[in-house]
Amino acid sequence: MKLSVKALGLAAAGVVAAGILTAVSAAEISGAGATFPYPIYAKWADAYKQVSGNSLNYQSIGSGGGIKQISANTVTFGASDKPLTPEELDKAGLAQFPTVMGGVVPVVNLSGINPGDLVLDGPTLADIFLGKISQWDDAAIKKLNPSLSLPSQAIAIVHRSDGSGTTFIFTNYLSKLSKEWADSVGSNTAVQWPAGIGAKGNEGVAANVGQTAGSIGYVEYAYAKQNKLTFTKMVNHEGQTVSPTADAFTAAASGADWSHAKGFYMILTDQPGAQSWPITAATFILMQRRPSDQTASIEALKFFDWAYANGDQMATDLDYIPMPDSVVKLIHDYWKESIKGSTGSPIYSGSM
Repeated sequence: MKLSVKALGLAAAGVVAAGILTAVSAAEISGAGATFPYPIYAKWADAYKQVSGNSLNYQSIGSGGGIKQISANTVTFGASDKPLTPEELDKAGLAQFPTVMGGVVPVVNLSGINPGDLVLDGPTLADIFLGKISQWDDAAIKKLNPSLSLPSQAIAIVHRSDGSGTTFIFTNYLSKLSKEWADSVGSNTAVQWPAGIGAKGNEGVAANVGQTAGSIGYVEYAYAKQNKLTFTKMVNHEGQTVSPTADAFTAAASGADWSHAKGFYMILTDQPGAQSWPITAATFILMQRRPSDQTASIEALKFFDWAYANGDQMATDLDYIPMPDSVVKLIHDYWKESIKGSTGSPIYSGSM
C-alpha cells in the first residue's frame, strides 16, 4: 500500500521520535533541502530505521535552503534538485551525487477535465506562466486540445515562493522552449515570476492548486499522484504527446552519460526520444568534502549506500527512477575520491 505524502511525513517524524526514546546510542542523520525527493527519503528513512536503528531527520525546506545549510555546515547533507556546477562545488568545498530521478508535471484544477485530458507544449506553457495566455479557452490551448470543451475562465497561476530545485527544473525547461522566457525570466531556484501567486514547497503548490478553481501549477509527480491532482500531458522534444509515467521518465534518463558528468552535473530536461517526458530530472545530495564531523558523514553515506542497495522498489512504487547499478558504482568511486577525513583517506567506500 502506498502512503500519502502527509502520512510519509508523519512516519518520518515518528522515526525520529522512536530513535530518541529507544536507542540512545543510535545515530541521527541530519539533512535538509529539496521537497522533490522528500516522499522517497521519508520512506527510505522509515525502512532504514527498522534494520539499523538509526534515524533520519530530514527538513523538507526546498533546494535553496538545502544548499545554504550544507554550505554553512549546519547539517550533515544538503539536498538539491538543481545540481551545482563543478566550479561551484570546488568553490564551496562540496561533493555531489544523485539519488533518484523523477518528473515534474504541470497540474491543473479545471471542472470536467480529468488527469491526462489536457495537452500542453513548452511554448504554450511558457506563455501561460508569462501571463500572455490568461484564459483557458485561449486559441493556443484550444489548438492543442481540439476535442476538449475548455471554459472561458481566467487562469490562476501557482508557483513556488521558496528557493526550489523543482522551480529550477521547470524554468530550465521553459527556457529551452521559449526564447522570451529565457531572456526575460531565465532559470534558477528562485526567479522573478511575471504572474501568479507563490506557495511553499511541492506540498504548498499541490494544496493551492487543489483548492483553486481554474489554477495551474507544477509539482514533482509523486505529489500529483498522492494528492490526486489533474496532471497534463506534454508534447515532447520529438513532437510526441506523452503522459507522465515511470516509463516516460526512464526514457528521458536513458541517454544520460553519467560517466562523463564531472561532479555528476546533469540536467535532463527536453531530452530526445519519442517516449521521453520532457520535464525529467535527477535530484542530488551535497556533502562536505572534508567534513568536520566525520562520524556523522559516515552514517549519512551508510544510509544512502543502503538505499541504493535496498530502496529501488520503494522508489519505483512512488514513481521515481532508481539510479542504475553502473551509476552507483561511479558514486562509490566518487565517494572514495572526494570525501576524505583529516588524514586524507576516504571516510567510506561503499559496501557494494
